[in-house]
Amino acid sequence: MLVASLLFGLTACAGTAPQAPRASTPADTTLKKAATAAPMPAEDVTKYRPVFAAPKATPLVPTVPAKTTVLPTAHVNAQVEQRLRDQAFTNQNVKYAQGYRLLVYLGLERDQVMAIRRTVIGRYPDETDYITFKSPVYRLYIGDYLTKLDAARAMARLRGLTPKLELEATQVVLNKNP
Repeated sequence: MLVASLLFGLTACAGTAPQAPRASTPADTTLKKAATAAPMPAEDVTKYRPVFAAPKATPLVPTVPAKTTVLPTAHVNAQVEQRLRDQAFTNQNVKYAQGYRLLVYLGLERDQVMAIRRTVIGRYPDETDYITFKSPVYRLYIGDYLTKLDAARAMARLRGLTPKLELEATQVVLNKNP
């Protein structure tokens, strides 16, 4: 009995011992066909399948479709032109739009706001400036820009001239002079 238990213990240890590496063959991943085909049903079911007659072959004769020109009966060009003129007239009366201005100065000193204004207008005379005063604060705004990109370009130009620059979304005056 002792010998039998010793023999079982040795075989268990031998099964779990590290083994020398073996050359492994790659796994076969090819699809194997079934050894035998499925058996045919015992009864013939072809009599239950529908049978359709082949369509009759008709000779193809190339036909050229006749070109028909349809003349318009109601012209809308005059109406469209009138609507465009009305819209252009309405657009001429628009004076304000949503846009951006640069806040260049925000502070208490009137002399300082005027000095910054002179500096900016001296360098860029075509820019419009707006000074607002709400006691005791002065604000200096520069420009009327319709797009944020235009305002960012102006901000880059004015970067060294002023101590502070901020972009503010506000209602701007449209310049109608081309």
